[in-house]
Amino acid sequence: MMRIRYIEPNKLKILMMMFFGTGIMGLIMGLQFAPPKMTMILTFMGVINIGLGAFFVFIYLTQTRSEPDKRKKKKKRD
Repeated sequence: MMRIRYIEPNKLKILMMMFFGTGIMGLIMGLQFAPPKMTMILTFMGVINIGLGAFFVFIYLTQTRSEPDKRKKKKKRD
């Protein structure tokens, strides 16, 4: 399994909020306020953004912080 680089939880939370917010806004705009030609595309883009938000939730919940390698750390000598 390919490992994804560790991403700080604060950055992931911001990305999750951004994608979920724009996805919800896209769905509302696409289903309520959009002209008939743009309804399908705005709704589809909203669903894509919600999917990306769910992907970042998955990364947030499954990633583990890697411990630094103790062999590379210099030991203090008193």
